[in-house]
Amino acid sequence: MLCGLLYFEKGENQTGRLFTKTPLSALFIIAALIQPHLLASFFYLMLIGLIFCMAGDICLIFPQKTMFLMGLVVFLLGHIWYTIAFFATAAIHQLTWLGSVVVLIISAVVFFQLRPQLGSMKLPVLWYVIFISLMICGAWTVLGDADLSRSGRIMVFAGAVSFYISDLFVARQRFIKKAYLNRLVGLPLYYLGQFLLAFSIGILK
Repeated sequence: MLCGLLYFEKGENQTGRLFTKTPLSALFIIAALIQPHLLASFFYLMLIGLIFCMAGDICLIFPQKTMFLMGLVVFLLGHIWYTIAFFATAAIHQLTWLGSVVVLIISAVVFFQLRPQLGSMKLPVLWYVIFISLMICGAWTVLGDADLSRSGRIMVFAGAVSFYISDLFVARQRFIKKAYLNRLVGLPLYYLGQFLLAFSIGILK
């Protein structure tokens, strides 16, 4: 389905995108549902985040600015639930602070690079950057919590980072330069991230 989605993205076929992207996004929710729920609160919080992200995916299928803004808001809500899940599951430690400094510097640089192109979208994009950065801070927290399983921690962190990088390509496509390369790289990274997060539910303990 990802190959089909990339094919329809190249041809800018909205109907094809709708009938490949929607079920593909539904699959990461199904993946979360069929995992062993080793940490019940982590499962429920992540599931809510995944559902919001699927809704965001559907919004971004449509080219209108209103739908893009709606997708931005829905994805922001997804990031909030992921962030709550990460901080509710893992204890804050030194790696949290170190990782937070790194991601905040990167995010600040990205935002100021985008700022001249944002126009009326400055404030929504700023809030989005803040919350996706907080999600990565939460992923650093999970990664450094030695009381959790090592493979689960790595999966959560890799999933969050993949999601973050994929959003850089979304921003590039929307505000810097429209190119098929943005989708060719960004979409596989996005789905890699979402499926890693979904499968981490059955591994993090």
